[in-house]
Amino acid sequence: MNPTQTQQCIMITAAGGPDVLKPRTVAVPSPLDDEVLIQVRAAGVNRHDCHQRQRGPTPAHSDIPGLEVSGVVAAVGRDVLDFQVGQDVCALTDGGGYAEYVVAKVGHVLPMPDHIDHLAAAAVPEAAFTVWHNFFGVARLGPGESVLLHGGTSGVGTFAIQLLSLLGHPVYATCGTPEKVDFALALGASGAFNYRSDDFVESVKDRTGGRGVDVILDMSGGKYSARNIDALARRGRLVHLSPGNGAKFEGNLRDIMLKEIHISGSALRPLPANEKTAIAMDLKRVVLPRLSDGTLRPVLDLVLPLSAAATAHSRMEAGLHMGKILLEVGAH
Repeated sequence: MNPTQTQQCIMITAAGGPDVLKPRTVAVPSPLDDEVLIQVRAAGVNRHDCHQRQRGPTPAHSDIPGLEVSGVVAAVGRDVLDFQVGQDVCALTDGGGYAEYVVAKVGHVLPMPDHIDHLAAAAVPEAAFTVWHNFFGVARLGPGESVLLHGGTSGVGTFAIQLLSLLGHPVYATCGTPEKVDFALALGASGAFNYRSDDFVESVKDRTGGRGVDVILDMSGGKYSARNIDALARRGRLVHLSPGNGAKFEGNLRDIMLKEIHISGSALRPLPANEKTAIAMDLKRVVLPRLSDGTLRPVLDLVLPLSAAATAHSRMEAGLHMGKILLEVGAH
């Protein structure tokens, strides 16, 4: 590939709303020795992209958002042995996904599962890495333990409901509308509750014989702090994925002590590269076969052209989506 080749991308041009996402022409990146250059077919849209856009450009990260893609290997670094030019892949990236080309660490690239297309494949990496890291890494989810997801019809939620159910875990979810409740149940949730009208604490306790759940994954910030503690079983684990609206964590310390609850949080992007590589190895062993045989299927909400990235962000921030919002590269 010509090292001076240029590409079209969507860039964060200032801190602000979706309108600060603008098309730009930039150089195609060159892969380092341990990297793969991917010609992007589709990019997943994630809440992190919206948060990055709201904060604006920063020297710490690429001003091109996008943490997951699918596509075709265009070039490989000299130390890359596992992938070949022309191979279909999907990958977790450190930004840069809203573009025609992006580089990814070879350890964070996955072969595209059999029998799914590039659109479905682009919905896999961020959700799969997030679910695996938080439930089996941070929360140490054990055999048969139960979980509660806040945000059951998000990209992460729809993936988690299916995967954890397949692995034998009772999964409960909160959702914002009756339609989303029905959708979560259709995906395999053991129970789903409308957080606007139902008391999810009482609902969870009713379904678990008063015991509560073993793990809660909360993507909504600190607003459910005390109720999450109440909904957890003894020695339960609470993992936060987002600061949400900035609400402070406030809970009864005595309840935390009596239940021996572990409260934690995580962020996938700053995770060390070798830890992401270890997660990818587990995904290849456990998750990719289930994607290939169709027992696990990415849920797609809406597919838009790359040029409509602002519309995608607006939809995500409005909370309208069920499943993954994708940007198709090359679509008009």
